Amino acid sequence: MAKKESNQTQIPSSTAARSAKMVSIPVGLAGRGMLGLGKQLVGQSSSVVITDIQEKTAEQLFKVLGELKGGAMKFGQALSVFEAALPENIAKPYRETLTKLQESAPPLPTRVVHKVLAKELGENWRDNFTSFDDKATASASIGQVHKGVWKDGRAVAVKIQYPGAAEALISDLNQIQRFAKIFQLVLPGLEMKPLLEELRARIIEEVDYKYEAEAQEACWRAYENDPDVAIPKVVMAADKVLVSEWLEGIPLSKIIASGTQEERDNAGMRLARFHFTCPERAGLLHADPHPGNFRLLADGRIGVLDFGACNRLPNGFPEPFKNLLKHALDDDAQALYDGFKKDGFILEDVDVDPNLVLDFLVPLVEPLRTETFKYSREWLRDQSARFGDPRNPTAKIGFQLNLPAEYVLIHRVTLGTTGIFCQLEAEGKFRDEALSWFPEIAPAGV
Repeated sequence: MAKKESNQTQIPSSTAARSAKMVSIPVGLAGRGMLGLGKQLVGQSSSVVITDIQEKTAEQLFKVLGELKGGAMKFGQALSVFEAALPENIAKPYRETLTKLQESAPPLPTRVVHKVLAKELGENWRDNFTSFDDKATASASIGQVHKGVWKDGRAVAVKIQYPGAAEALISDLNQIQRFAKIFQLVLPGLEMKPLLEELRARIIEEVDYKYEAEAQEACWRAYENDPDVAIPKVVMAADKVLVSEWLEGIPLSKIIASGTQEERDNAGMRLARFHFTCPERAGLLHADPHPGNFRLLADGRIGVLDFGACNRLPNGFPEPFKNLLKHALDDDAQALYDGFKKDGFILEDVDVDPNLVLDFLVPLVEPLRTETFKYSREWLRDQSARFGDPRNPTAKIGFQLNLPAEYVLIHRVTLGTTGIFCQLEAEGKFRDEALSWFPEIAPAGV
């Protein structure tokens, strides 16, 4: 009897090798910490030393994530939307690498692709296609995409999951959760632990392509014939293969790199429209906001891909979320504080200054305070620095607030989408957009 081929061998890096690479991150950090202490002893200021450690940690972090598949690379994709918040001397060398993370990875051999298709669609899998391109058009953390023509003549995207991806994904995510404090050092303005936990739960869902197909079909029905948003229709779904109609367009990463201001503004506004409306129209929040999942179509619509990670919100955005947003826009610090207490954002035994809580939320509401707002990397870096400076009283508020589990993903998606807006440097009437869907949050006089 022939020896059964192990699925695990199909993942380009073994679990042990990936774990060893990730373990190198805290080991390297420990060494840099001792070096930093030595520098302080010989007279260098603590701020210079901390910046030096942060730069070197970011360099190693991005390098390791860039070499991995599975959960590590998936987290790298999520992390990449926040590069706009990093100091330019850290972000610039890695922007190109991070863009590649969003778009590509080493492809599977053709024989393995055919083996997966035969297992999922049957030995006569080619009968479903009039043509199938063996060369992947895109590849990412747990699967890759091939272009084909379905038997009825439609151009399709065929998403194929890597054999052994589920096991590798869970192993990687377990490792990543151990390093939450290290990611916090690179991006001190983010609450990494709950973000990692929520990402882990949602990312694990991504290995279930039938579950993904259900979410994609719900969004397709909600946006069918929409003038601003395009969702590819599901053609068929199996456990490890998902076939959807092909969306031809310019990847958002290219718009970020070299798009015109008109293209940037257009993409930003339509992305905002999708973000604000999807929970109300489809009962879902697309939970993987990185540029590789969006395309700008020739007719101006924004195309949305990859529905593996979605937050189920059958009743739309939670009412407490909208109430808190309104209080912040009204500059009503006490009402905001009371709402935070009521909804669990401030625990019963915690007492903080309501005005500092209001200051803490300025980045969330600032784009909605003016008729027109222009997002930029500089603006996001300023906000990140404000949160990351321990000398700033507002920054300390972040350590005193609680983020209830049901809001973790909304928070993460909002931050991720804001990161994309800043990468695009998009300008537009974002307040009018928000108020058109949430009129109840309108501040007095608007």
